[in-house]
Order: sequence, then structure tokens, then C-alpha cells
Amino acid sequence: MVSPLRRLWAAVVNDPLLLILLAALAALLVFAPTPAGGFPAGYLRLVDWPTVAALTGLLALTVGLDASGGLHRLGVWLLHFMHTERRTALCLVLASAALSTVLTNDVALFVVVPLTLGVCRITGLPATKLVIFEALAVNAGSALTPIGNPQNIFLWQLSGSSFAGFVQHMLPLVAVLMGLLLALTWVVFHGTAPLVRSDDAPPALDRPVLITSLLLYVPFLIATDLRQAGWAAAAVLGVLALLRPRLLLRLDWGLLLVFVLMFIDLRLLAGLGAVRDAITALDLSQPMRLYLAGIGASQLISNVPAAIALAEYSNDWRVLAYAVNVGGFGLMVGSLANLIALRMAGDRRAWLGFHFYALPFLAAATAVGWWLLF
Repeated sequence: MVSPLRRLWAAVVNDPLLLILLAALAALLVFAPTPAGGFPAGYLRLVDWPTVAALTGLLALTVGLDASGGLHRLGVWLLHFMHTERRTALCLVLASAALSTVLTNDVALFVVVPLTLGVCRITGLPATKLVIFEALAVNAGSALTPIGNPQNIFLWQLSGSSFAGFVQHMLPLVAVLMGLLLALTWVVFHGTAPLVRSDDAPPALDRPVLITSLLLYVPFLIATDLRQAGWAAAAVLGVLALLRPRLLLRLDWGLLLVFVLMFIDLRLLAGLGAVRDAITALDLSQPMRLYLAGIGASQLISNVPAAIALAEYSNDWRVLAYAVNVGGFGLMVGSLANLIALRMAGDRRAWLGFHFYALPFLAAATAVGWWLLF
């Protein structure tokens, strides 16, 4: 059995983003001021551990649901209601958005995209186009809840808002964006009938893992909402370790390390005098400037690090949440979910096709967010 440390090492050496973050950390250790507490305690204090704990617990529960075979069976069941290209696209877009509200946007893609590619191989549906719209869907849907994407997890923990309060704030934006996306899906995809998959054999169902993961989900959310994410994550990991120890090896430990490094790197970077002067000149105390800065920064460094970085200069989480979620559209680097989807599509043309739809959608989403906020 491969040890977690070896899996983590393999994740590091095969992940360019991790390598970039490690290289940046090496440079910042030289040029950035040493945080209070010295090494390593001072650097570890830069990490928002409740956010990392919340993400860890969610990833563990999602691994359990996926390994149980329950999500795959759900996807196969949905295929029985898809009789045309347009209906298939609408169902997959809605399923992607719905799953992303509870499984995070990138995890939702790991569930939906493999199913989509399998269906397209048999039916002849346009796989690349469907995956592109699923990427747009998870960015829109995940904006709704505090657990829908990593930037929301961070802002939720930072804001002190309740789960319901966060959803209430994001609901108008998500409702309009989903309406626009469904309308675009209806126009782009045809109403012709695809071939029907009739010989799909569902995987074996691991009922203990499925039931345990489902039963743990609501208590975990309640505990996280009560600001007990660390204990809740430890409990989830402990239960899964007792039930199926090998499941813990399937966690994306590299992703967790990415977030730890993002917190350290970006907060060290924010401590540099030149950076502070440049951002101070933007006067992010003005909500409109914060909104545009969040969208612009997302296009350069992705919306998760943009949220982490800008939170150092403004506590207006309501504007920042709109900004970084809108910023997930546009360029492919706007959201890590975009990169995941396009890599899974396995089609070089996907990069061009994505921007054909995502850039106009960014313009529309920016206008919608501006209208709702101001």
C-alpha cells in the first residue's frame, strides 16, 4: 500500500502549481519580513486552519460518496431522462451546478465529467462543448453556498456569517447567472435525439460507506457552521479510517497543500512594502473598486488566491464574494475548476472553445453583479 507521504510527494512533483508555490515560498523566505513567532510557528500562523479543516472534511466525505458507487448510479439513472442533445445538456448543466453547491466545484467536475465523456463516446454527443458548459455551471452553482468552492469556504470562515445568511446573500447573483446559462445552453445545443445507452452496468454499491458518508454530511456542516471545523474534520477522518482506511489515501492531499502554501505565500507577499503601497493606492475601501479588483485579480492569479490576498485589505466579504465568484469566469485561470475541466476533456480545442463562451459570460456576470451590489 502506498503511504500518504509518498502520495503527497508524487502529487508535489507532478503538480506545476505546487512547484510554483514552493518556489515562491523559497523566494519569500529571503525577501519578505519574518512573521511574529519566527520559523516555523510564525509561518504556520499565516494559514487559515479552519478553512483548511473545512475543505479536508468535505473532500473526505466526497471521497466516501464517490467510492461507494452511489454518485455513479445516480448519474446512470439520470441518463434515462435524456432523450435529446438539448435535454442532455440541460440535465448535465443542472446536475453540475446542483452538485457543486454541496461537493465544491472541482469535486463536482470529477463526478460529472467522466460520466459525460462516457455517454458521449456512445451517443456521439459533443463532449468538449458539454464539458465547457459544465465548467461554467459549477462556477455559477458553487457560488451559492459557503461550501460550494474554496474561496467561499474561506470567506465564510472569515465573515462569521451563518450558512443561511451566506446563501441569502449569494442567491440573487446565482439565480440570474443560472438563468443566463440555461438560456445559453438551450440556444447552443440542438434538439436532435442522441443514441440511448442501454447496456450500462452500475458499479458495485458499498452501502456502509454510502450510508456513513450521507449520515456524516449534515452533522459536519452544522459543526462547521458553529466554527468547529477542526474537530468535525477530525471526526470524519476518524470514522472513515475505521470503516475503510484506504479511502484516506484517495484524498487530494496535494490540493490541501496548495491551500496551505497559498495562505503562507500570499500573506507574506501582502506584507511586502511595495505590494502594500500598490494595493493601498487602489483604495479598496470603496466597494466598487474592491469589486473590480477582485474580478481582475481572479483573471491573473485565480479566484481562490485573489480572495485570500484581497481579504488582507478589506473585510467587506459581501462585495468580495461577488467579485471572486464572478471572476471564476473569463480566462481559464480564473478558477481552478476551469483548468480541471479542460484537462479532463482531453481536447486541445477545448481551451479555445472555453474562452469563446466564458469571456462573454464574464462580461454579463460582471454587469449582473454590479447591478445587484450597487
